Amino acid sequence: MIEGISIYEILTLSSVLFFIGVYGFFTRENLITVLMSIELILNAAAVNFVIINTYLYPDFLQGAIFSIFIVAIAAAETALAIAIIINLYKLVASVEVKDTQEMKY
Repeated sequence: MIEGISIYEILTLSSVLFFIGVYGFFTRENLITVLMSIELILNAAAVNFVIINTYLYPDFLQGAIFSIFIVAIAAAETALAIAIIINLYKLVASVEVKDTQEMKY
């Protein structure tokens, strides 16, 4: 563990990051900021995996391994989402969420 920092402080920070991500996901109009909010949610989950694993089983690395998988999935998700956003921008000339509704019809 980190000297001087308790597990409650780290879990509180992780919860704050998670809820900032949820708030940003539901309130933002720009697709890039929505994507950044999803990244915040995934990073908060990765921090939770690492800190809970370190607290419960300090000799094992399962939490770190799961966090590496989360980071890899987040990188793939980001690359795919950026490609979709670029193609959407070429079609609609906007990256606003409300403009994606026009593509339904």
